[in-house]
Amino acid sequence: MVIELTLMSRSYCHLCHDMEAALAPLLHEFGASLSVLDVDADPALEAKYDELVPVLLHGDTELCHYFLDEAKTREYLAGIR
Repeated sequence: MVIELTLMSRSYCHLCHDMEAALAPLLHEFGASLSVLDVDADPALEAKYDELVPVLLHGDTELCHYFLDEAKTREYLAGIR
C-alpha cells in the first residue's frame, strides 16, 4: 500500500518549496507519494488553508503546517505503515 500525502501549497511560497524539499527523504524512506495542490487554484482550498500554507495532510489528518515536523511525520508514517 502506497501512503499518499498531500501538500497544500502556493507557487510563490518559499516555505512551501522548503517543506516539499524537506519531505523528499521521508517520501523515499516510507515509499510514500506526494500530491501538491495549489490552494490559489481552488476557492474552497484557499478559504480553508489560506494563511496556513504549507499544510501537509494524510487524508483529512493534518500532520503539520508552516514547517515540516520531521519527527512527528516520521512517527505518523511509521504508525500507518
